[in-house]
Amino acid sequence: MDPIRNPYAPGAGQRPPELAGRDAELAQFDVTLERVAAGRPGRSMVLSGLRGVGKTVLLNALRGQAVRRAWGTGKIEARPEHSLRLPLAQAVHAALRELGHRHRDPDRVEQVMGVLKAFALRTDHVDRRGRAWTPPVDVAAAKGRADSGDLELDLVELFTDVASLAGDLGVGISVFIDEMQDVAPDELGALCGACHEISQQGAPLVVVGAGLPHLPVALAASRSYAERLFRYVRVDRLPREMAERAWTFPAEQEGASYEAKALDQLYELTDGYPYFVQAYGKATWDVAVGSPIRWADVVQAAPEAEAELAVGFFGARFDRATPAERDYMSAMADLGEPTGDLAVSTSDVAAHLDRKPQSLSPARDGLIKKGLVFSAERGTVAFTVPHFGRFLRNQR
Repeated sequence: MDPIRNPYAPGAGQRPPELAGRDAELAQFDVTLERVAAGRPGRSMVLSGLRGVGKTVLLNALRGQAVRRAWGTGKIEARPEHSLRLPLAQAVHAALRELGHRHRDPDRVEQVMGVLKAFALRTDHVDRRGRAWTPPVDVAAAKGRADSGDLELDLVELFTDVASLAGDLGVGISVFIDEMQDVAPDELGALCGACHEISQQGAPLVVVGAGLPHLPVALAASRSYAERLFRYVRVDRLPREMAERAWTFPAEQEGASYEAKALDQLYELTDGYPYFVQAYGKATWDVAVGSPIRWADVVQAAPEAEAELAVGFFGARFDRATPAERDYMSAMADLGEPTGDLAVSTSDVAAHLDRKPQSLSPARDGLIKKGLVFSAERGTVAFTVPHFGRFLRNQR
């Protein structure tokens, strides 16, 4: 098969040619946008799931829907130990630029930009030369608005003003936050508080976050009402029908098809995880000599796909771990049969390594900070990457 026409797209956040299995989420978000723009109640959204299930792809698709409805949009990626204030200011700035040129009152746009600048100037970010960061907004900073230094209060005032500006145009503002689990707990609470206040006002502003499986727990821990504040969507592996659609529809656009046995083998190898679906689809296409793509083509391509995953998907994460952290993950892999994906008890990990649980806390905490494992329930840990345990066992 012609590799130039290969329709599959394994990549970090790269949208596949067929976004299979996410129709319900896309349809529901359309309803939310319509309701919020019309002044009706609508909850913000949180996507959660393992690495490689397509959270970022879905987040980008949702943003695309907001753009098509002429909403102002901005997106950020949260980072550990980085304040949320500056990235949020940049995201809101992007949203205001999308709306500003359509607004009939330039003075009002300038006023809101001044509030944004005041909000941004409260950041303590400095550049490599040690100079304070200055926002790229060519207006005077407002005084006494969104500049108190209290993130929650400032966010409420900023969100209120930008949402009001969007409301003048009959649309809204949507802010998209990837890797949301990396937001510091106090700032996560401030964001929840601001969203809570904005929702009570009925202001046309929506926040959509995406993160690892423990993100809903982190949100609930930051504010008790967070369980009711957001609509939670678990992004998971694709059921068989949707995985087949992700393989067959792009192939049909290129005049190719699959034998049923080939699809059986592909699903068995990928378990429906979207990143694996694309990786094995790409490798199989490159190996196949013609259409229909056969079971033998899948079998021949599997080692190549596995090698690619071992380097780029699994290996890059494994290399970040210290020797002690690798020992910890190996114990998790031994205990979490058959793929190593199951949550395991931290006390069982300690017993497996013949160590005291307290002595393993630094390794566990390091793995959590690096995003390699998560703890959804007290006393348990699980991998953030599907089939990571199987990869670890194969390395021995």
